Amino acid sequence: KTQTIGAKHIILATGARARTIPGVDVGPHIWTAKQAMVPESLPKSMIIIGSGAIGIEFASFYSTLGVKVTVVEMMERILPAEDPEISKLALDAFTKQGIEFHLKTSLEKVETTKQGVKATLKGDKTLTLEADKLILAIGIVGNTENMGLETTKIQLDRTQIKVDEYCRTGEANIYAIGDVVGAPWLAHKASHEGIMVAELIAGKKVKPMNRSNIPGCTYSMPQVASIGLSEEKAKAWALEHKEELKVGRFPFMANGKALAMGEGNGLIKLIFAKKSGELLGAHMIGAEVTELVHSLALCKTLEATEEDIMHTIFPHPTLSEMLHEASLASEGRAIHF
Repeated sequence: KTQTIGAKHIILATGARARTIPGVDVGPHIWTAKQAMVPESLPKSMIIIGSGAIGIEFASFYSTLGVKVTVVEMMERILPAEDPEISKLALDAFTKQGIEFHLKTSLEKVETTKQGVKATLKGDKTLTLEADKLILAIGIVGNTENMGLETTKIQLDRTQIKVDEYCRTGEANIYAIGDVVGAPWLAHKASHEGIMVAELIAGKKVKPMNRSNIPGCTYSMPQVASIGLSEEKAKAWALEHKEELKVGRFPFMANGKALAMGEGNGLIKLIFAKKSGELLGAHMIGAEVTELVHSLALCKTLEATEEDIMHTIFPHPTLSEMLHEASLASEGRAIHF
């Protein structure tokens, strides 16, 4: 039945769903992330369209289980939201594991067959691939339809609700949080927004959301994690602010704990503003980097500088020492490399 409910404050948290391709029907052989999470059986081969975090996580997961995985990406590199240097290292690592990649390639057509799917791809040349399953990992769409938003002052950016740094919409006392308000589409971001809005409504003093301080994680093997500006975007920032950059890199192969774990492949990369010492960005690939990035999120939140990190005592032997070493490396002072 239809009900009318009144409230002084309303929070829209309708989430999002997987983006699909018009004319391509999701079914037994064509999956979104939802179906890929709960397969009835393990396929022998798989095509994944899209190499963002979702696509790469499924590629790594299924490849580890012995599935022959092929990834198709329209952009010129995988993990296009990550720093290009990290994307290159990730491509090398996943290729060595046997995952096949087709870059600068789009899906032209997909047909279901008795055995699975037949996909026609268009890049430098047209090719046809067959596999048991195909996963669409091409982004998500905000759930904003049939809500009557057009009768309000709430504005949309395509399918995402526009909000300010306190998650306030254009309509008084109506907030929006989570995937429906756009990137980054991460659970920890949504949770933080929900708590912030609840405390704001309760009259608590809250700090606004700083989206540049939200860490991103890709749970693949190897893992990828980042926060802040890529080197490319940091260069644009430096040009605008008449600043110079300092970049420190430290490889996993020079860290004792990583070698003891048998995880010598990886890199920590930190980007600082030369004058102020501000940490502009951090990018990493390797074992357990999703457990390291929170330290740099804390640094950015506290506005810690390069010098602060350099003078912090890191425990040994740990992977976290690489954060210290990378900050030292930005001045050519790395101890173990």
